[in-house]
Amino acid sequence: MHGCNVAPISISPAKWNLTVNPLSKVITGTAAAALAGGIGYYLYERNTEQPSFQLILKDGRFEIRDYPKLLVAETVSRGSRNGALKNGFQKLAAYIFAKSRGGDKIPMTAPVVQDREKIPMTAPVMQDEAGQDGWRTRFIMPASHHRETLPQPPEGVTISELPSRRVAVIRFSGRADDNAVAQMESTLRKWMSSRALRASAPAEYAFYNSPFIPGPLRRNEVLIPIELAEAHK
Repeated sequence: MHGCNVAPISISPAKWNLTVNPLSKVITGTAAAALAGGIGYYLYERNTEQPSFQLILKDGRFEIRDYPKLLVAETVSRGSRNGALKNGFQKLAAYIFAKSRGGDKIPMTAPVVQDREKIPMTAPVMQDEAGQDGWRTRFIMPASHHRETLPQPPEGVTISELPSRRVAVIRFSGRADDNAVAQMESTLRKWMSSRALRASAPAEYAFYNSPFIPGPLRRNEVLIPIELAEAHK
């Protein structure tokens, strides 16, 4: 068999006229900047004060925690859960950042907590409000603050103290839309049922991150207060 001499092929980049679309550069740069910004916010938010608790039990992504008394600022809004959360957040943020009052700012903590709140019937009842529940949004006050030292809240914001309690918790990432929240609450209730744990109050939804954080890095939780007499089972 005779050898075959093959001349090497030389490819000149100039002949191929390879160019990069300027728009691609812009999109790539924007995406990289957004990712870097999101990671920066994530690292910053990891240092945000969170309420202390005692971990009683851990079972995969499920937990049972004991929380002490917590001082909170809260407000109630009507409408969809997401819309009420946005309105509630803005009202509470204006309070702690001294936009709706005078005085010093109050440090932000995590998580922002939301639960359903029954709004008393009043007369007259507007047609679009009939039978409509409200959504309560809560900011947990820093441990260094006390009711007596907190600034006077504006109309629509209330300072309250949550009693010490035991809660069942499920943690999840991603965007906490209505479907995700409902699915996680259902999963948590099934786990509670398997352990003969009974709820003592409605479910609460906890959100630990700002909208700038990418979905996979986000921390969300569903918490359900449980009866202490049942919690050891």
